[in-house]
Amino acid sequence: MALLADIAYARSGDKGDTCNVGVMAKRPDLYPLVLRQVTAEAVRRHLGGLVRGEVTVYRLDNIEAVNVVMRGALGGGATRTVRFDQTGKAMSTALLRMPLEEAS
Repeated sequence: MALLADIAYARSGDKGDTCNVGVMAKRPDLYPLVLRQVTAEAVRRHLGGLVRGEVTVYRLDNIEAVNVVMRGALGGGATRTVRFDQTGKAMSTALLRMPLEEAS
């Protein structure tokens, strides 16, 4: 099974209970696949209950990347959560483990 990590890199950030993950295609020819695979619906399905708020995916065509913004994704934020690893870094790793859909 192919994973998002096979076609992309990720960088993350967090502020309060909002997490953003930049997902960058490893090569320009993989960017269309990233666009097809990394949708708000796919991210929500993959991360399940970890994300309680809105998921928005912004295209960054000039750098062959997308920015995934997840609200309500860090258990209330670093100083409020009871999660073991609540940071954006953990969310980017989890997102890279997303299986790629076969049809794309």
